[in-house]
Amino acid sequence: MSATPSSGAQAGEHAATQHMTVRCPFCATWNRVDAARVIDRPKCGHCGRPILLDRPLSVDDESFQRTIGESDVPVLVDFYADWCGPCKMMAPLFDDLAARHQGRLLVTKLNTDKAQRTASSFDIRGIPTTILFREGKEVAREVGAVGREKLERMVA
Repeated sequence: MSATPSSGAQAGEHAATQHMTVRCPFCATWNRVDAARVIDRPKCGHCGRPILLDRPLSVDDESFQRTIGESDVPVLVDFYADWCGPCKMMAPLFDDLAARHQGRLLVTKLNTDKAQRTASSFDIRGIPTTILFREGKEVAREVGAVGREKLERMVA
């Protein structure tokens, strides 16, 4: 299964079909991925390499807005930094969430040191900060390290 490079609605596409709009980590091509088929390990429509959504997807200043705005499923963003101890402690929780909620939730990570413009626009003052977006809008936020149960309630 290949992802379709993003260029508008496909003929015959059902309105109920949910998609995720993600950037290929290898060639940077934007792809619309059918959320129901994520478990089939979609491939980039341009380079053919796998788009692995069973783990958090890295986003940056350039890809952030489009990723949250053009994904039909909720998008959970982990605002983190490589040097942050609590961020490292939470990383396995985000890995687990991404694997268990494939197709129903897009889990992403934004490095606040490298994407300062986006972090600033969301007034990120402490890390880790976790924000849940639906239809491109913030619907929930947690600041600081939280447990699995709190993250599960957040995405429920």
